[in-house]
Amino acid sequence: MADLSAARGRSAVPDGPAEPRSIVELIQAGTLDAELAATLWVLIAGGVPMVVAGGEEGIGKSTLLIALVGFLPSRVRRMELTGATESFDWLPQATELGWHGAAGTGPTSARPVRDDEPPVRPETTILIIPELSDHLPSSTWGDEARLALRAASIGYGLAATTHADGLDEVLDSLHRPPVSATDDELSRLGAILVLRRVDGNRRRIVAAHYLRPTARDEHGHVQRLGPAVLATWDPARDRFEHFGWGINPELALRVGLKAGDFEVEVDHRRAFLEGLAAAGTTDPSAVRTAIADYRPLVSPPRERSTEPSRGPYIPATN
Repeated sequence: MADLSAARGRSAVPDGPAEPRSIVELIQAGTLDAELAATLWVLIAGGVPMVVAGGEEGIGKSTLLIALVGFLPSRVRRMELTGATESFDWLPQATELGWHGAAGTGPTSARPVRDDEPPVRPETTILIIPELSDHLPSSTWGDEARLALRAASIGYGLAATTHADGLDEVLDSLHRPPVSATDDELSRLGAILVLRRVDGNRRRIVAAHYLRPTARDEHGHVQRLGPAVLATWDPARDRFEHFGWGINPELALRVGLKAGDFEVEVDHRRAFLEGLAAAGTTDPSAVRTAIADYRPLVSPPRERSTEPSRGPYIPATN
């Protein structure tokens, strides 16, 4: 496990370090638009898990994920998983979530948490998975992936990339052995972003899905709702169509806001990102600083803190 709360950390990105690009650059390139970016900002900052899926190698999954992680409040502790060597010694709930220790016999990633560090807890910690697959030993799969999904189901943040070309492919791969995640666990995965290459070398989030968590009504009956669509890309007009308004009350509830406040905050952040683009503020460092200095009109509870900064998420050079 690599603790990325500090300014530097190691990355397990399988094809080398991701190209550093800011979310504003990705908006200008058309990978997503400012409205979708603003919606994802409120969601990931509010603790909603996020998975970037793409069927091609080198399509930019890690680049997009790193840009999205840049939306996290500075107080959030980033814990990057190390694949087959992950020990989860740092996760207090590991045993109760079914962890029995690393299956391999090689060295593990155990590192005790220092007394001067904030405790690892769901409301202030996100698990970073550079590759949710079985491609390499550095990828997270099997028992390690299942435990990460269970951690997300009890409130930990999660940000991951995975090799899949659509929502069904993502869910099917995680449902089958060796991960064997349950439907209820998968329902907590939050936003699934399907990234594809279009017309040569352009990239687009062709669909942004939202998985609606399994819940119980006032009578105790289990309620399972199908996935919703936040946005899709229209190839004829090369623009995004947005549908998240249809579930705004659910999204607001997920991050601890009133429905009206959620809409106002998404609109405010959209205008903020458009302002950065109009001003030509695209450098990753400058955009990180601007986002850190952003003052929300209404922020999700997880964003409200006076704790000092723990530093940005910066991929290492393997």
